[in-house]
Formats: sequence, structure tokens, C-alpha cells
Amino acid sequence: MSKVFPAKVTDLSTPDISIAITCWNMERELPRTLWSLSRAFQQGADDLTWEIIVVDNGSDRLPLSPKMKPAPRILAARLPAPSPVGAMNEALALARGQIIGAWIDGARMASPNLLASVARAAKAHQAPVIAIPNRQFGSDRQATAALQGYDRAAEDALLAAAGWPEPSADLFAVSWPEEPSPTAPMLESNALFLHRSTWAALNGYDPAFVEAGGGMCNPDMLDRALRHPGTQFIRMSGVATFHQFHGGTSTSDEMRAVEMVKKATRAYVALRGHPPRKQRARGWVYDATTATMDYGSSKV
Repeated sequence: MSKVFPAKVTDLSTPDISIAITCWNMERELPRTLWSLSRAFQQGADDLTWEIIVVDNGSDRLPLSPKMKPAPRILAARLPAPSPVGAMNEALALARGQIIGAWIDGARMASPNLLASVARAAKAHQAPVIAIPNRQFGSDRQATAALQGYDRAAEDALLAAAGWPEPSADLFAVSWPEEPSPTAPMLESNALFLHRSTWAALNGYDPAFVEAGGGMCNPDMLDRALRHPGTQFIRMSGVATFHQFHGGTSTSDEMRAVEMVKKATRAYVALRGHPPRKQRARGWVYDATTATMDYGSSKV
């Protein structure tokens, strides 16, 4: 596998955080995701610098960004494919920050305290694996809610009622948690933040995950990051990403979701020799509401 990342960045103007995003045909969803990462929406981040890199994976036309700061860099994937892995690695390769977040689903909006909380949590360890919890808009898993009529129009009304696009919007109140608690077993994070040296050592996402949607590439990335020597699992409380309904591979139709998971699991077993496993280690827990880290029984 060819190397994804340059060995070292020496530019003193590099941002504190980079956010690498992939998307495909998300004209409705991506602008919301980008706005949620803007200076107008992110709170408590006046002392931070960050960049946003979007690599579009073969959409009918290149997506547009809202007028915002920082202005996202939006590029077309060199080799678009059914799997987002190639586009994700392209975005990661362009990232200049010391802490780099991978957003493999461009439909996931950020809570308004996310970047400030990540920056603070990252200072606690030289090789953090910061896994942002996943939530879905609506009152149930979207693949299930769709059977009861949940769709884009229902979601638009839900977001408007919550106060979007103001940073005071209560996105937690109109969403469903994929993990029931901050320390619950976690299969994946759709906003995974690692030090750039860790990304370089792991060489990004594994291109062997070629199926549509990437299959289990995201759980695999979290698992490899946590198994890498010297890393520290940091769970986050009081922040999240919020999935918008967009006809995705595993969130828009219950029967399709079950079949996709089965197929992805078989592919994962063929690659790794065992089924994908949820991460059960407690790790450290950073509480964004109090800006404190819970190290558990010991600090290592």
C-alpha cells in the first residue's frame, strides 16, 4: 500500500485542526455539515485555527459551500469509486493540521462545542484517539423511522423547530443516540480525530474496503487506531455528530441496512479473520460540559 501522508509538516502557519470530509450527491446535507463547522456556529473556538477539506467522490456536480469562515476547500476525487476510502485518503493527505479529523460521511453535522472540546481533549495525550459519539436526527434509528414516514421534509421541519442554523439550536433534543452512554461499546466514530503522526503511521483507511459505502472501513479504522502502540482512547461526552437523512447505505431502509451489514461483515471477516468488534474499553472520558477529563482508575 502506498503511503498516504507526507512524513512531516514544517509550515508554522499550519492550522491547529484539520477536518477531512468525503461526500457523494449531498447538495442538501453537505452545506449544513459545513456550516456546523464554521466559525459562526462553533463556539469557544476563538483561539483555534482550523481548515476543512472536502473531497467529493463522483457526485453529479461538485457541491457548493455556504459563505463561511474558514472557507472549505472542495475538490473532486481523482478516482471516484463506490467506496469512499480513496476519496477519504485523498482528503487526509491534504490535511495540514497537527490534529486531523476524518468525516467519512458528509451528512453528519457537528455540535457547536465540538472543535473546542477536541482541541482541549487532545492536549491530554501525545497520541489521542478521540472518538466523537454518533447521533441520528429523529427519535429512532433512521432506517426504522423511514418505515413510519420519516424523510427529508420531516427532518427539515425538525431542524427548524430546534432553531437551526443558530448555534443555540438544541440538536441533541431532536436526535437519537447510536450509543446509549459515553462509555457504551462503540463500533465506529464518524468524526475520528488522531494526531497527524498516528494517521501517517496507520496510512489512513485501508483501500481493501472496496464495497459501496466502504463497508466496515470505519470500524476498522477505529480498531487499528486503538491497537496502534502508544495511543490512548478518549471518549467524548456532551458533543456529537448528527446524521442527516439522505438515502445512505445503512441509514435509510431497514431491510437494506440489514443486508448491507451482513455483506460488510462477511467482507471484513475475509480481510481480518474475525467479525468486527465493538470497542468495549472504557478509555478516558472528556466531558465537554465541564471541560474535565475522567481518567478512570489510573492515568497512563
